[in-house]
Amino acid sequence: MPVPNPQISKLLSLAICCTLTFIFINCSNDSNFEPNIIVQNPLENPENGPAAGNPDGDSPIPPEAGPEDVANPDTSIGDGTPESCTCDAFVDAVAKGGKITFDCGPDPVTIIMDKPAKVFNNANRDVIIDGGGLVTLSGNGTTRILYMNTCDPNQVWTTDHCQNQDHPRLTVQNITFADGNSINDTEYDGGGAIWVRGGRFKAVNCRFFNNVCASTGPDVGGGAIRVFSQYDNLPVYIVNSTFGGQEGYGNSGSNGGAISSIGVSWTIINSLFSHNKAIGNGGNPAQSGSPGGGSGGAIYNDGNTMTLTVLGTTIEQNEVNAYGSSIFFVSNDHSGNIKIDNSTITNNIGGSWYPVYPSISMHGDTPIAVTNSIIE
Repeated sequence: MPVPNPQISKLLSLAICCTLTFIFINCSNDSNFEPNIIVQNPLENPENGPAAGNPDGDSPIPPEAGPEDVANPDTSIGDGTPESCTCDAFVDAVAKGGKITFDCGPDPVTIIMDKPAKVFNNANRDVIIDGGGLVTLSGNGTTRILYMNTCDPNQVWTTDHCQNQDHPRLTVQNITFADGNSINDTEYDGGGAIWVRGGRFKAVNCRFFNNVCASTGPDVGGGAIRVFSQYDNLPVYIVNSTFGGQEGYGNSGSNGGAISSIGVSWTIINSLFSHNKAIGNGGNPAQSGSPGGGSGGAIYNDGNTMTLTVLGTTIEQNEVNAYGSSIFFVSNDHSGNIKIDNSTITNNIGGSWYPVYPSISMHGDTPIAVTNSIIE
């Protein structure tokens, strides 16, 4: 039997060790890799109204932007009948937080709200509202529908940095918000359907129809949604969602017919914005003799150090009186940026100040990257 060469043995041992180390490192990297996900959309073919999301949208959806698991809900609203699904039951469920689902029977149901449901900041770190594709929450033209504010003492302060805390994390999914109205709310104005400050917020497979907020004012807006102060400047995710979608379904407000924010980043994926209107007049700051507003037919972003990412999304037939018939994006310190990919932005109406692309109002030096998209 030949005697092994000690040098060869050492080389073989080193080679095996390096190979195993390489395999371990690659396995470790593979275990940390999170692929994009497929999101099932129960409102892709609804019984009534426009569908949720852009039917032509096929941009990848990262896991953090997807729906939350509600297989074991903390609260199930209703006992299997439409009559058991009430405004009070929804308000109580949101106050408790956690995973909220509905058991209102097999058919679509509309819950008429006579007051907004409000998140309590000390109740649960996560508030997940899942309508299962069957539930519409209606403000009935008289009230906002949903409210979260980490800096509102009435909802309980839970940190000494309420403007930058990681909770509550509010998710709305597989649900419709209709006829919300925040016109009479002057302290926390804007956000006809949903008003959010702090923590995190995302909407997945949602529809927003005929929601309204104040009709004039230089810095009020968000016919459907108004957002402030997201944790660590992480983005709001809007995925597979529709704002308007057909004539007669659009949202409106002084600015940001669909969505509005100050100092907040957004990532919008495979969504549809159409027939929304910014109906104020005079811009921001308001021109002399005007009440102000009228910017951002679909989207209104103002503030510092923010980003707007639009992926697989259609923005069309939105309307303004002042600036940005599709998008108004003003970074006061010129530090923000816009990314648009695989999207279509066309046939938006009115407005001026379009230094780079039609229908998008922005500073001329704001970085904007447009790929595989139509803007006209």
